[in-house]
Amino acid sequence: MTNQSRILSIDIMRGFTLLLMLFVNDLNMNVAPAFMGHTDADFDGMGLADWVFPGFLFIAGMSIPFAITNRISKGLTQTDNIKHILYRTVSLIVIGILMLNTSRVDPELTGISKNLWALLMYFAVFLVWNNYRSKDEKPFTVTGFRLAGVGLLIILIFKFKSGQPENDGSLITGWWGILGLIGWGYLAAALTYILCRNSLLLTALAAALFLGLNILASLGLSTFLDPARPLLGVIIDGNVPFIVISGTFVGLMLKNSAGTGNKTLIRNLVISGVLSLAAGFLLREWFILSKIKATPSWGLVCTGISILVFTIIYVISDVFGKTGWAEFFMPAGENSLTTYLVPNILYHLIWMGGLPVFFYKQSQILPIVIGGSIIWAILMVWLSAFLKRLGISLKL
Repeated sequence: MTNQSRILSIDIMRGFTLLLMLFVNDLNMNVAPAFMGHTDADFDGMGLADWVFPGFLFIAGMSIPFAITNRISKGLTQTDNIKHILYRTVSLIVIGILMLNTSRVDPELTGISKNLWALLMYFAVFLVWNNYRSKDEKPFTVTGFRLAGVGLLIILIFKFKSGQPENDGSLITGWWGILGLIGWGYLAAALTYILCRNSLLLTALAAALFLGLNILASLGLSTFLDPARPLLGVIIDGNVPFIVISGTFVGLMLKNSAGTGNKTLIRNLVISGVLSLAAGFLLREWFILSKIKATPSWGLVCTGISILVFTIIYVISDVFGKTGWAEFFMPAGENSLTTYLVPNILYHLIWMGGLPVFFYKQSQILPIVIGGSIIWAILMVWLSAFLKRLGISLKL
């Protein structure tokens, strides 16, 4: 394995976590077993859904050293990389906020239904951020599409009214939405890599810094930072950056492992995963495992699980070269943003049309409920792969 070779296990794990995310997001938890869903905020424990998102955050962090190194090899300067990081961060945050507010649309005040507002918003997002194949041959046409998307987003934002007192009925940032959280975590981890480069020690110290912030926030000892919390709360509270930077640390372990042999790398991965789990269960004495409260114990346990899951996938796919088992969901890892958004678009189309597509959700028979959500998740992965062949694929 060389520094420049592609680590298939990263794409596979990204696809795996996305497939699980689509599955748990679609489940009818009134019928499905409790261990598949989220636990309540004050419950000390975790369900499958409580690991899926931090698993994706972790793998997003793992990709950063390889992505930035690849851009540097193409001649991009540090200034170019920072501009790209900021552009990608802002893009994720903007889309995340727009998605967060789709459920707040007041049809009477806004003048259009929730479903139509959401569909127009997603259409505009694809106009702006689509990876156009003809961008070099037809730059003016592509620029026109992007400007049309920006114009549509501006219209939708000005038309938006929630009818709620919060923020005078306008868009709210709230908890930033899933993509917004990813954006903030990516910003912290990418800038950490820019500053620390290939230093495992400095990257570990950065992760420890954000873990410390997470502990302080959970103890209520960071209230002096409250003035900055409305904007920088995700950074100040530490949990999301800790998980993403932990992924960056493991990515560096892979990137720096050329010449050390797979046995040494696998041993170090297993040790890191076990230590993270042990630290999480140790902190459980003071902080419950809670995704909703974003406790440090939960962050450590999720990180430990992610490291060990990745290690298993790495051994199977990159050491033994067995990748056929993952072919049906690998497209999700290669086309992650499109795969995440496509189901939301279909949800709004189906709801607006009143189509009886989600009949399986109404069933009280467990295999039908679970089987239906599994099929839905797989179909969404395949649909995003099909759209990519048609030239419809988001790239930030």
